Amino acid sequence: MKYTRLTKEQFEELHAEFASFLATQAIDKGEWDELKMNKPEVAEQELDVFSDLIWEGVLSRAEFLEHFSKNHIFLFQCFDTYVESIVLKSLVSETDFLTREGLQWLSDNMFTDAIEMKTGKKVFIEDRNSSIFELIQQGAFLSDGQLFTQINTIIKG
Repeated sequence: MKYTRLTKEQFEELHAEFASFLATQAIDKGEWDELKMNKPEVAEQELDVFSDLIWEGVLSRAEFLEHFSKNHIFLFQCFDTYVESIVLKSLVSETDFLTREGLQWLSDNMFTDAIEMKTGKKVFIEDRNSSIFELIQQGAFLSDGQLFTQINTIIKG
């Protein structure tokens, strides 16, 4: 397995897609129930293959990621061979970007000495999707890129 297995909730959301996937494997509902009962290891493999297919599709389309912590915000834009990043760091230790108040504080203080802003670029060493998945495993989530784009536009003037 290349990524991680989808959660029970994710499988429930993707029920129709999973049924189509099983159909491409020539497995109908009865055969699936039988597999789960008599050959659980085969059923597990099917779940893993489907999970990897879903992750591969999601990661292939991923362009922007965000990761918030108490004093840092990491913003990423993913390209084919590299990722660009913007890191915002509060120099005021009481700031908490995980709260609404912290985000309002950021908005009010974005271009003051209270915020340290760094940009970077990193070429993907392993394949793109695995690199993006690693960021997600570390707490990043897919975003629309609005925050990255706004800040990047201001930085690059």
